[in-house]
Amino acid sequence: MVLKVFFPQCCNRADSGLMVGRWISGHDSAVVLAVIHYPFIPGQVKQYIHKMQTQSGVELSVLGSWSLPKEGQEGMESFLRDLSTIFPQERWLQINREIGKTGFTCQILDRDQSGRAVQREAKKKTENGEAGGDKDEEEEEEKVIFVHYEQRKVMQSQLHPVENGVPDPKTDPPSELRQVFQTVARSQPLFFLDRYDDGPLKSTHWQTEGREASIIVELLKQASVPLCLLVGWLLSIWTWICSVRLFSLYPLRFLSSKLSTCVQLSYRTEHMRTISSTKPAVGHTQFMRKANISVSFLVDVALGMLLIWWLYKDNHITMLANTLVPAADHVAKELEQLLQWLMGAPAGLKMNRALDQVLGRFFLYHIHLWISYIHLMSPFIEGILWYGGLSACLGLTFALSLLSDMVALLTFHIYCFYVYGARLYCLKIYGLSSLWRLFRGKKWNVLRQRVDSCSYDVDQLLIGTLLFTILLFLLPTTALYYLVFTLLRLVVVLFQGVLHLSVDFINSFPLFAMGLRICCSYRLAEGVKFRVLCEEPGTALHLLMEINPLKCNTVVQTYRTPTYSCYPKDSWAALVKKLFVGELIYPWRHKTTKTD
Repeated sequence: MVLKVFFPQCCNRADSGLMVGRWISGHDSAVVLAVIHYPFIPGQVKQYIHKMQTQSGVELSVLGSWSLPKEGQEGMESFLRDLSTIFPQERWLQINREIGKTGFTCQILDRDQSGRAVQREAKKKTENGEAGGDKDEEEEEEKVIFVHYEQRKVMQSQLHPVENGVPDPKTDPPSELRQVFQTVARSQPLFFLDRYDDGPLKSTHWQTEGREASIIVELLKQASVPLCLLVGWLLSIWTWICSVRLFSLYPLRFLSSKLSTCVQLSYRTEHMRTISSTKPAVGHTQFMRKANISVSFLVDVALGMLLIWWLYKDNHITMLANTLVPAADHVAKELEQLLQWLMGAPAGLKMNRALDQVLGRFFLYHIHLWISYIHLMSPFIEGILWYGGLSACLGLTFALSLLSDMVALLTFHIYCFYVYGARLYCLKIYGLSSLWRLFRGKKWNVLRQRVDSCSYDVDQLLIGTLLFTILLFLLPTTALYYLVFTLLRLVVVLFQGVLHLSVDFINSFPLFAMGLRICCSYRLAEGVKFRVLCEEPGTALHLLMEINPLKCNTVVQTYRTPTYSCYPKDSWAALVKKLFVGELIYPWRHKTTKTD
């Protein structure tokens, strides 16, 4: 058998004393957490271990003795060995380190029937070989492998995948490596005893030289409680305002569900409610979620303040307002020229003259209405931009959402053209498909949602033939208008999609987790790797345990914040099918499409 001893690197040169740690249940291994120095009183050591066991919830015990010979301590090894009678254990580890050697020697003391610790001796057994000869084989003593680990990194790291909840040890027992990580992480009260304490016991661990802390972090912890109370009070007022019956009316409720700014506002309200909770985070997943939301919100506000600084510097808002109206006029003139081209013979195609003129004049009338609307709003555009730019103080995502809504309003005439063309084209497509079933003696059963056989008389077939011919010859003219305005609509939808993707990226990207992965890669552990540290003759095998960091794409997938995603719910094949049959494509983000 092989006994694995996980030994902290900070205790390699510790003074002689007792090793405190835990035996891993279900595995032949032990985790050393600290070394209590000599001199000590055994009763005080027992009280200290019981106190630490109560605070941490870890089954701590004295694993054995650690001996590092020094001048004037010649009998220290035998003295520490005799302490096995005071601290009764099934196995007592007696680890020694000789001067001038890197490796350790380990003796395992078993407890006999009388309760005394006896060193395990080599046993001999006799077996008969195939040739009938007798061979004496010596069973070697239990081998010991020392696995050195950096205690600070193991305590602060989180092994993935993260276990949500408390697993059942009977049905889903944790692995040996996970138990090692959990033991070190939960034994944090054991590491509070440093060299500056005036207590009767002195120990060696990763915080022996002093507790690791940050003044800034402690001040932020003290200031977080009143800040969370203030934010919670403001959120309660905002929730009360939103619960007014006026905002629950259908028009306002419909607009709030379609406008990107309102969706982003409700999204940030939910985020602030999560951050301002005074309850501490339960588990690693909830802590990382709060941290990612906090960092994302701070970065969002910082980018928004940079945008405000650029907008109000050198009078850029006036320049944008003066550019916006001529740009809208230019787009309207280009649309007029496009309609004039469609009303003629576009690309040499022979169109239906009457339908072509009706559709062209209908769309030209809408363009004239739109130009009048733009010139009517031109005196107020600068004020709208000036006050709208102040929304960036809530974050860059608010400014991008507001820009998406402004683009939707400014291109509303293009949307109207697309809806008119799509409805007319869809009506003809479905009419042709229904009449085509009439020629084949079939019909669509609405109740059963299937195609059934049906017999038609001569009058029905004649009228169906006339209607099919009319719709078929009018289809090219309608399809051309639908194609042109669909392409224009797709350009607008593409621009709005880029804005929505930018907002979604800022809201969902785990900045805090990615910062940990880049700056402190050991905090997010995917696994471990071992390499031989020392293999000297007469000593045990020594391995060094190093942490494998989590991959960047796994970090994003694991800690990505759930958002009201703007990605299309339909596949590309379904999208092409909708475009072919003339079904409307809505780019709006709905609050019910929350994805993880």
